[in-house]
Amino acid sequence: MSNGRGILVLTGHFGNFELLSLSHSLHGNRIAIVQRPNRNPIIDRAVAARRLRNGNLTVSRKGAGREILRLLRQNWMVAVPLDLDVRRGVFVDFFSKPACTTTGLARVALHTDAAVVPGYCWWDPQLRKYRLRFEPPVELIRTGDTGRDIFENTQKFAKVIEEIIRKHPDQWVWIHARWKTRPEGEPKLYEFLS
Repeated sequence: MSNGRGILVLTGHFGNFELLSLSHSLHGNRIAIVQRPNRNPIIDRAVAARRLRNGNLTVSRKGAGREILRLLRQNWMVAVPLDLDVRRGVFVDFFSKPACTTTGLARVALHTDAAVVPGYCWWDPQLRKYRLRFEPPVELIRTGDTGRDIFENTQKFAKVIEEIIRKHPDQWVWIHARWKTRPEGEPKLYEFLS
């Protein structure tokens, strides 16, 4: 499926997302995880040690573009969580609220033609096990207008994440303020974060 271009895994903080990367590495498929380092250095080292233990990599979210391109050229899978609030991005609809979302995944996908494959790990109560699920690759929108293509694909990716959450809402493991960054002139949603 990668055609030698690597694979971009569209994901989020869903189910036991740490098992997603671990299980891949145990089967010989290295994966790099785009992340923001934890502010607590002790926790950051502990999380990194677990993620790196089986040959995976972490990529710092800040300035990740070049590293992602390098990894894709080496045919890696790169997991990009898209359920994060960012200060600089585009506002897309996410659960009927404008959510500032990174355009990095769309930019890299459009530039490299790497497949964007939604992937997540969820708890199956009937089997009493975690299951990995990968959806078919997301078809990229290409109109020839770069700005529009970046926006439309970012919106499309956000809708995929929203659909996954709607299937299993109890498994979205998210405690951060997803809608913290607001469009200009709109009131804050989180007063305690003023």
